[in-house]
Amino acid sequence: MLPLEIFKTVIASTPLISIDLIVHNSKLEVLLGKRLNKPAQGCWFVPGGRILKDESLKDAFKRLVETELGISVHNGVFKGIYQHFYSDNVTGPNFSTHYVVLAYEITLSKNLCAPPKEQHSEYKWLSQVALLKDDNVHRHTKWYFQKGQAADASFVNKNI
Repeated sequence: MLPLEIFKTVIASTPLISIDLIVHNSKLEVLLGKRLNKPAQGCWFVPGGRILKDESLKDAFKRLVETELGISVHNGVFKGIYQHFYSDNVTGPNFSTHYVVLAYEITLSKNLCAPPKEQHSEYKWLSQVALLKDDNVHRHTKWYFQKGQAADASFVNKNI
């Protein structure tokens, strides 16, 4: 982990790359946590976190599942690339945060006992219909269930 002052410079200067975990239970409900930290503090959000320097995507996925959910899962279904823009950052309102998010979907075969509470004060399961109607669910989480919200990556396979 970077010292806070260096990390603040990184957030203010570059996009952060992260993985969000769209976690379903056997009823196809989605796991949401109430965020403790900025950005999106106090909102219901899917679990996830930053990819660390020199960390492979596979290792980041495994680490984030263990850190955020307290379980071991080795793969998920890639759902797309998203961009999240926030007017604040983890240290306060002085500058914005830009995330490039890789969304992965996981379906759990058994109940999740007690997810860790370092990032979220509480958790709940909601149906996709209910989370889309809930004003306390952050819009970036809602995007995972709305068509056309993934970043336009159509230029990737074209000559520019």
